[in-house]
Amino acid sequence: MSDISTELNGVVALVTGSSRGIGKGIAKVLASKGATVYVTGRTLHSVDHPLGGAVVETAAECDALGGRGIPVQIDFADDEQVASLFERIQSESGRLDILVNNAFSLADDLVVDKPFWEKPLSNWQMIDVGVRSSFVCAWHAAKSMAPQGSGLMVQTSGYTGVAYTYGVLFGMAKTAADRMARDMAVELEPFNVASVSLWQGLTMTELAKKNLAEVEGLEGRAATRVSDSSSPEFPGLVIAGLYRDTDKMKLTGGTFITAELAQRYGLVDIDGKEVPSLRNTRGAPVFLPINGGGDQ
Repeated sequence: MSDISTELNGVVALVTGSSRGIGKGIAKVLASKGATVYVTGRTLHSVDHPLGGAVVETAAECDALGGRGIPVQIDFADDEQVASLFERIQSESGRLDILVNNAFSLADDLVVDKPFWEKPLSNWQMIDVGVRSSFVCAWHAAKSMAPQGSGLMVQTSGYTGVAYTYGVLFGMAKTAADRMARDMAVELEPFNVASVSLWQGLTMTELAKKNLAEVEGLEGRAATRVSDSSSPEFPGLVIAGLYRDTDKMKLTGGTFITAELAQRYGLVDIDGKEVPSLRNTRGAPVFLPINGGGDQ
């Protein structure tokens, strides 16, 4: 795993949805820099999920990488469980420095090529755990970060904020994440807490690999070109760089393409690849930092 010049010793992070996928990659990177990471998700042990990956195993990997992983089994659709999680973080660690809102209840038929009215209404789950759950977590996190006068909140999002990707609800959810990060930044700025949204392209998670192998015609679409992809760890490298950026408040409120922030910090993927920005083919972020074109 590639390294950066700064460390995260003493930093406390919460990565929602970090049993597997992007969340797991982010948790591992933050831990590799010395952070204490609360590893959260519904799957307790890898044998409990067909794709593997679980909070216990991810936390153990965090420990092995030099940080500390704290596994917490949680359903982010349950407000009481979420409240208990934040109470635990405050009791055990006394602070929260980084919140990565990554938990997302992907519909089973996400990549099935059907119009929205031919898919079940239960797919609204992507709004419940993906938008509402992110707001609830940010609500709790702000109660720790604002009094301490520091912190970073990150929404994991994607080009679907401006480009049709996988369907109506997926696009709604990711667009809402961008706007949420923007407006939270306005209210968090007086407390020196940064809020941003990061656009990932195709990320080679366990689910992405499965879909690419099984769904005919998926590989090679605008959003699923393997040549444009990154590892699940890549956004974690960028988040670590962003947290250690002493000028990060100049970025607060913005939506950023992860690949472009990587260039800003001189970062490449864990295999040495320079992940490309898809700005010219997929679209540009709508929201600038609040201090660079604001609407306060």
